Amino acid sequence: MFVYKIQVVTGHFKCARTLDSISIILIGSCGESTKHKLDKWGKDFLPGAVDEYSVSSKEDLGEILLVRIIKEQYLFFPTDTWFCSYITVTCPKGEHYRFPLYKWIEGFVTVDVPQGKGIIVTDGVSPIVRQQRESELEKKRETYGWKTYMEGAPPCINADSPTDLPPNEQFSFMKDSRFSFSAVSGTVGQKILGLSNCKESWKDLNDIKKVLVIEGTENSDLTSELWKEDTFFGYQFLNGPNPVMIKGCLRIPDNFPVADVTVSATMGPSTNLQTELQNRNIFLADYKILEGIPTNVINDEPQYLAAPMCLLWKSPQNKVVPLAIQLNQTPGEENPIFMPTDPKWDWTLAKMWVRNSEYQVHQIVTRLLYTHLFAEVFTIATNRQLPMGHPIYKLLVPHLRFTLWINILARDGLIGPGSDFDQFAATGKGGVPLVLAKAMTILTYSALCLPDDIESRGVEFLPNYFYRDDGMKIWQAVKSFVANIVRYYYPSDESVYKDPELQAWVAEIYKEGFLSLQSSGIPSSFATRSELIKYLTMVIFTCSAQHAAVNSGQFDFYSWMPNGPSTMRKPPPTTRGTATYQSILETLPAVNVTAISVAYVHLLSTEAMDRRPLGTYPDEHFTEEMPKIFIKEFQEKLAEISKVVKERNQSKRLKYHYLDPEVIENSVSI
Repeated sequence: MFVYKIQVVTGHFKCARTLDSISIILIGSCGESTKHKLDKWGKDFLPGAVDEYSVSSKEDLGEILLVRIIKEQYLFFPTDTWFCSYITVTCPKGEHYRFPLYKWIEGFVTVDVPQGKGIIVTDGVSPIVRQQRESELEKKRETYGWKTYMEGAPPCINADSPTDLPPNEQFSFMKDSRFSFSAVSGTVGQKILGLSNCKESWKDLNDIKKVLVIEGTENSDLTSELWKEDTFFGYQFLNGPNPVMIKGCLRIPDNFPVADVTVSATMGPSTNLQTELQNRNIFLADYKILEGIPTNVINDEPQYLAAPMCLLWKSPQNKVVPLAIQLNQTPGEENPIFMPTDPKWDWTLAKMWVRNSEYQVHQIVTRLLYTHLFAEVFTIATNRQLPMGHPIYKLLVPHLRFTLWINILARDGLIGPGSDFDQFAATGKGGVPLVLAKAMTILTYSALCLPDDIESRGVEFLPNYFYRDDGMKIWQAVKSFVANIVRYYYPSDESVYKDPELQAWVAEIYKEGFLSLQSSGIPSSFATRSELIKYLTMVIFTCSAQHAAVNSGQFDFYSWMPNGPSTMRKPPPTTRGTATYQSILETLPAVNVTAISVAYVHLLSTEAMDRRPLGTYPDEHFTEEMPKIFIKEFQEKLAEISKVVKERNQSKRLKYHYLDPEVIENSVSI
């Protein structure tokens, strides 16, 4: 008789326990055990419990490849959901195997859990393992289906509400409670102050601080002080919530007729526009993507949108400042070029229009599409094409946590028809799909890969570009970690090319998620390890650091509404010298729209409980020693980056902390 020692570890979460009957079958390379009932009434499978059992077999089972968990009804009790962290098996001769699961098991079901060792399908893989992987993927493809949400945009999960998702994709109790409380408290705060029904213009911008009850931050307070300064306006192109719009300009566009005479007063007599172009000190932010986008109707009033072009200059003091603003793409007498030398309110209003356009592009393209929607694509494809025994699944699964849940909530309550976005944004339900579709047609692989993006935008040498500096450090740390994992499991380029599950994964992302856009340069297959390393680095960076960079600072920069107006109630000016303080108040969002937009960015900038910062992997999906060493090295590099960020911020009035690894979430979960 051969006796196998079993440990079953239940998650420490609230409600992780089960009253259902749990049995186990050990499946080895030389045979399988009989079904063995594990539970003893009253003491098994409590939260955090480590329960120990013995399973006997008449024959040696060889290497234990799978454990089969059977969850059945106990007496008359209704079914519940059990969180099984992992199971260990110690063989009669001392061999020890670990079977990581870290999943909720719902209903009366049978679940096969593979050995924790990462396995790539090759000719030598056991038929038992192959069959388990095929069966697992078949079931997951039934659960993780694709659905078209908006034509021209990436598809989403085929689920209508968060409760339609499998339990492993749903928020934990703590996170759900905190997120719900944040959403409700923002709305209640508005109603207490009577803002939700006030459709009037602000009488004075200073009143905004007096009536909004949401507590500010150090950066949000500074924003309300600095918002009219040109240096702060330029700073936000580098370190604000949308730090990816600014591009190097070597030649002034034909549809933006800026000449030396236009900008000489700002640049001074010691230089000129051509010299600064040659010295690569001129930059451009172009919002052409907004041209022709229909606008929303809010409070029964039509809203307005511009498609501005903003020329910027790196001054000798290493400050990025605006030189000229044109509010629409077609030059002409009714589309004047505004300059810092214009009357105060003309120039202020022109900058507000740029900030309004910045708000739209940031919310729809940079944040929604490039992080949330692409992260959802990665999540669906990973579950459909990579079994849990695949090393790339083990690598990615921590970075996909809660993404489907938060995206469904966003579609229902934030960006869908009749949602919050419809109530405060110039684009609204009519404009969002068109902006997304436009963004997909110009999508490039380089835009998703930080080093390539920095180079293609020509901003490698801009000073005080903390998004770039911190982001590059994190990119390299992620890349080093990914490279170690890839080279450990893939001994050669050939092993990458011949992995059918991996190739199916990247092909599905290309076809479904990126709509087979050849012009994007996004891979549809992998031929080498280096290609795989870059791609996986992009996926992890997108889901973690990039999302943090474009999400966490929203309240800091947008809560002072004049710095980030979500909509405009009057059309862009067609002549210079007409703006007044009163006309600006009549152009900016009404009181109730301001209240909703501020509550919105506060909610999205507030990370709920049950956090898992970048590199924090409490669920040990990797069981081999070397991957554990790689994880530790990764964590040490992130700690070094965090230290550098904190030291730099000590001397900064405006602190850029959004890419401090300690505050970056592993996944898109807010």
